[in-house]
Amino acid sequence: MTPDDETEEEQEKSDEGSPAAGGCVIALGIGVPLAGVYAASVDAGVLATLAIGTAALWRAARSVPSTANPAPPPPLEGAGNAKSLFSVVEDRPGHCTINWQKEGS
Repeated sequence: MTPDDETEEEQEKSDEGSPAAGGCVIALGIGVPLAGVYAASVDAGVLATLAIGTAALWRAARSVPSTANPAPPPPLEGAGNAKSLFSVVEDRPGHCTINWQKEGS
């Protein structure tokens, strides 16, 4: 590896932004225009703040991933060595049925 290769790798690593820097850019991108709205009209500034907060809350709630593959429930008591068979429900995406069968049957 030559010294030129090492400096290129260091430059590539330094080009990556940090999450804190991204947060500051977003805060300034929202804060500066919002300050202008407040300067023009306090009522409009309050409405704009509520609208931005509602949109941010809605987006955060929509981005929470659902549990796509939850763990199967334990076999019923007295089932002994039971094997679970999963089948996908065609009409309902993300749903499945679980059938328990005893081993050897």
